[in-house]
Amino acid sequence: MLLRAGDAGVLFAGTGLVITLALYAWSGDRGDTAIIRSAGQIVETASLTHVQRFAINGPLGTTQVEIEPGRARVARDPSPRQLCVKQGWLTQSGQAALCLPNQVSVEIRGRTTAYDTLGY
Repeated sequence: MLLRAGDAGVLFAGTGLVITLALYAWSGDRGDTAIIRSAGQIVETASLTHVQRFAINGPLGTTQVEIEPGRARVARDPSPRQLCVKQGWLTQSGQAALCLPNQVSVEIRGRTTAYDTLGY
């Protein structure tokens, strides 16, 4: 079975549309601010424009937060499983790293907030 010229055109146009929509849907808003909390209270609000380092105290010890232009991460944490450190660099609005045993979190905020099913 051969594709005709019109069939191939529709196939390429549909593929292009799917790729464009996927890139648009997953690109998200780049964050511009990091919100750092300890025990549910905001302790720092930092811009993602320049390099900064923060030491945030929690019940288990000190959590180290690093900020570089356009991104933030939890570099070190005394929590046993290191899940927030494994989260890596956060860049998109709405992303967060939660160090629950030490009660420290880092959240990225931007012009628009990304919502998921947990936000409803």
